[in-house]
Amino acid sequence: MATATSKSQTGNAWPLGRKVKYTAAGIGALIVLWFVLNFADIREQARLGASYGAHVTCSCRYIEGRSLASCEKDFEEGMEMVSVSDDPEHKRITASVPFLAKAVAERRGEFGCIQLNQKEIDALD
Repeated sequence: MATATSKSQTGNAWPLGRKVKYTAAGIGALIVLWFVLNFADIREQARLGASYGAHVTCSCRYIEGRSLASCEKDFEEGMEMVSVSDDPEHKRITASVPFLAKAVAERRGEFGCIQLNQKEIDALD
């Protein structure tokens, strides 16, 4: 009587390494898709944060007379990505979110701190 010595192929068809690669690729694709679909909202949130940061910092710095480090403490929670720079000669604050948004506010005499529009920002460069 003859006996079969080979085992049947009922186990996993894909090895663990291949499953991990495809799962990681799928998750990465979903993240990229989410970012693409929400890019306009992300950019607008960045623009809003930069505008708020520039205006609040300008008011703090040039109306209240506080230091730039002290003014950054006034930022709301979630504004960690907003960075500000100071131009004391022109009494101007530039706030930006890297690669997404930039806003400028400057002190204009009796009017206080005014947000510059895009034409005025482009003229500065």
